[in-house]
Amino acid sequence: MRSLTVPAPAKLNLFLHVTGRRPDGYHTLESLFVAIDLGDSVTLTCRADGAIVRTSELPGVPPQRDLAVRAAEALKRASGCPLGADIAVAKRIPLGGGLGGGSSDAATVLLALNHLWNVGLPRAELARLGFALGADVPFFLCGEPAVARGAGEHLTPVSLPPLWVALIVPPVSVETAAIFAAPELTRDTHSEKMDVFSESYGRNDLQPIAVARFPDIAVALATLRERSPGARMTGSGCCVFAPFATEALAREAVDARPRGMGGFVARTLALHPLAGLE
Repeated sequence: MRSLTVPAPAKLNLFLHVTGRRPDGYHTLESLFVAIDLGDSVTLTCRADGAIVRTSELPGVPPQRDLAVRAAEALKRASGCPLGADIAVAKRIPLGGGLGGGSSDAATVLLALNHLWNVGLPRAELARLGFALGADVPFFLCGEPAVARGAGEHLTPVSLPPLWVALIVPPVSVETAAIFAAPELTRDTHSEKMDVFSESYGRNDLQPIAVARFPDIAVALATLRERSPGARMTGSGCCVFAPFATEALAREAVDARPRGMGGFVARTLALHPLAGLE
């Protein structure tokens, strides 16, 4: 049967503002998303029996909660395709790090199976399926850096200069739902009706909540801020990042990370690696 191995890049939130809360409980956001050249790898193999089978382990995440599996099932239901797929994900994106690993895996599965199964759904329909799985999934289907508004479904593509970023990964996993449920979360940040932002624009409204609960995040931020005042947390997770003018400066910042913490250097992407996949 046909097989395809495809990338699933991580993302950064260059800023993340919580602007309100809808009656259905979803928070309204304003965030600038950009993909980076760190990512997972997803191998998909068609099955004639129609089954969706995860063939790789993901510690702590059973198949029924795995967004990659759920994405394949959603596409199968929406398209009526009789085929199935084996799904193997080689994880490089830290779990609970705010880098969008699960959402990116789901988007990559939607794009790749849409191609492998010859389903031919337009990206707008894939984005609708993806949003039902998670608010970050539509960004990975957009194909380029974008400002997200609403609950994450309203995307405006933007042009960004390439950035080198240093990322530090504290040894904690942050649960998104717990951060958004915090009573002290700011939910009324003013929304800027513009799509041009300076490098230092904004903040991450989720950061104070995470820092208060996980001191390691505060330590990682303080370390990065010694070299870049623009250091901040990405998404709702534990990873913190800072932009640098050169790869060498970013690497120096990663090398200076606290003992016991992970770290890597990445480059932002102007296009998702599957932007041209039809």
